[in-house]
Amino acid sequence: MSRLFEELDYRPTPIGPLVLRRRREARLGVDILEIKLGEEHLMSDLFTASEIALAELGLAACEGDALDVVVGGLGLGFTAKAALDEKRTGSLIVVEYLEAVIDWHQTGLLPLGPELISDPRCRLVEGDFFAMAKSEAGFDPDQPARKFDAILLDIDHSPDALLDPRSESFYQPEGLYRLAAHLKPGGIFALWSDALTDDSFTARLAEVFAQAWAEPVTFHNPLQDRPFTQTVYLARKG
Repeated sequence: MSRLFEELDYRPTPIGPLVLRRRREARLGVDILEIKLGEEHLMSDLFTASEIALAELGLAACEGDALDVVVGGLGLGFTAKAALDEKRTGSLIVVEYLEAVIDWHQTGLLPLGPELISDPRCRLVEGDFFAMAKSEAGFDPDQPARKFDAILLDIDHSPDALLDPRSESFYQPEGLYRLAAHLKPGGIFALWSDALTDDSFTARLAEVFAQAWAEPVTFHNPLQDRPFTQTVYLARKG
């Protein structure tokens, strides 16, 4: 029998203590990997449908082959893996603010780490996604001002529920304009949200991008034994 609770790692970070833990969910008879930042529950491998949908929906909206992709937020790696599962993905940069999360993947402490690290298309970059989005240099330290076919973002809980105040301006029109500058013509920005669709945010995207829409992602929540809906927002550059 597995342990009921095991703390796999603890790291202080600039935005609070970060914990990776494994615990037994007795009601379901499964072990769960989860990450917490202070009192915030960041993610769990029990719920991954919308993280995977972020990549699937975002890349399905892209045209062409050999897609150059950015994922903002590495986490447990499900969005990055789904991006690599798309055969049209030619290159993937995953930007992660917390060094510990990259380390967990590189050392194999997280199950998807070896697969991500061994894929020659994939590069993990330690950096502040929101600062990179604001800068002219962008997301590739080796090729400043490089442009991408898709930028997929999963960091904050939603545009209104932020992990850190530094990202607040990103979700306003000026921040979104700066983000759009790093996309190729026709490129796609996709954003994960833990909440139901907010029409006002879709409208804000439409102020900046040629097209904007939202895709609800509904899945079964086994802990509550009922459907649960999150959102992937999508926007296409003109």
